[in-house]
Amino acid sequence: MVTLLLSLMNESSSSRLASILRRWTSQAPPGSRLPSTRELVRTHSVSAATVHAALARLSAEGLVETRPGDGTFSRPPREVVTSDVSWQTAALGPLPFAAPPGDQDHDEPFALQEPGAEAIDLADGYPSAELLPLRAVRAALARAARGEHATRRAPSAGLPELRAWIAADLASRAPGGAISVGPRNAIVLPGSQAGLVAVFRAVAGPGGSLLVESPSYWGARLAAAQGGVTLVPVASGPQGPDPEEVGRALRSSGAAAFYAQPSFANPHGGLWPHHTRTRVLELMREHGTFLIEDEWAADFAIDADPVPVAAGDTDGHVIGLRSFTKSVSPALRVASVTARGPVRERILAEVRAQAMYVSPLLQAALLEVVTQPAWGTHRRSLRRALGERRDLLAASLAAQAPSLSVHVPSGGLHLWARLPQGLREEEVAAACARRGLRVFTGRRAFPAEATGNHLRLGFAAARPADFSSAAAILGEALARP
Repeated sequence: MVTLLLSLMNESSSSRLASILRRWTSQAPPGSRLPSTRELVRTHSVSAATVHAALARLSAEGLVETRPGDGTFSRPPREVVTSDVSWQTAALGPLPFAAPPGDQDHDEPFALQEPGAEAIDLADGYPSAELLPLRAVRAALARAARGEHATRRAPSAGLPELRAWIAADLASRAPGGAISVGPRNAIVLPGSQAGLVAVFRAVAGPGGSLLVESPSYWGARLAAAQGGVTLVPVASGPQGPDPEEVGRALRSSGAAAFYAQPSFANPHGGLWPHHTRTRVLELMREHGTFLIEDEWAADFAIDADPVPVAAGDTDGHVIGLRSFTKSVSPALRVASVTARGPVRERILAEVRAQAMYVSPLLQAALLEVVTQPAWGTHRRSLRRALGERRDLLAASLAAQAPSLSVHVPSGGLHLWARLPQGLREEEVAAACARRGLRVFTGRRAFPAEATGNHLRLGFAAARPADFSSAAAILGEALARP
């Protein structure tokens, strides 16, 4: 355990030092000599091994070169050949989809961008390394690499033993432990984002439409746009949508399905009450359509243990999505979908067209992690840790940014904060960024016009020791944006 912690600390330190040196080389004239290893060790309070690891990264990126006996020097920027690619305008034609608002100017969506080395990051949607079972993940990957899965492909629907566990896990969260979903109904996916595209295309198809909660997960908007699917918004919030509004939207739009996150919804952490779950499932039956239940936070319960809507589905109206990337490791891009009837075959056809199959190494590693007795212990400790982080951030905001109206969820990874009237979220976010705090603007989560100015504030990525500073920065930004 000590060796693992030291390894994680060294890796994090070398990443931070590499970021600092990248900025240094970008500002220094080409050929400038970097500080010596001894100077860097003293200035940044790191080990010589950390310095060597950081310099190795910069060397691999072509930013520095080491001259034996002389030191390390910044390299002149490589010349980029300018070419005329205007011919592609006519060749490609109109955009097949549009990026979510606010993300068009970046190669990666805002939520996936790396923050600066010194920034406090409340925008990240992934838990920090200390909240993940990384020791178990490393051991499982090593064993999988030594076994048969290193040289074979997997069935397109996934390893049978992993699909059996997925079905059993869903049953374990249903009343009485019984549910009409078996191993054959499960499909393993290369991440939930790929699953969203596959399900949206299979259910609605290009030119079709889906109901979606507003606000909702920004990645679902991206997936719908990628698949040529129109999203029809239904107002939602911490108590979920009004079922009667869902019914009216189904009747007026003819939507093929309703995409929703009934448990700990991203961005606001909302939890549908029992009567909403029951009534929405009734509506799916009445209209002969599907509920796409995204259980992205199945492993992130804190104060509640909601029963999946799929647990009450007896006739194939619920398509269930489950992700493991955030709760196990970002390196294990594995998710699952459960569906019954012809729709299962359509989804599988989409998955085959996209990826053929998911790496059996990743599947085998995931299966080992989640079937070990330590997985249950880890989930219990994760629950406590998330609760402590959530409460600490909420208390810090109440003390130092009291004008925020904050929803404290019973699970998930985020607080949802409404700004005081008259403040614009983009201006507040920019003011926070200037002060070294990164936040996620709520507008990115709305598929139509936003009903207010909000911030999504994550409590799982940043260090709890930074929460007080983050709240103080946010308080200043609210007072003087």
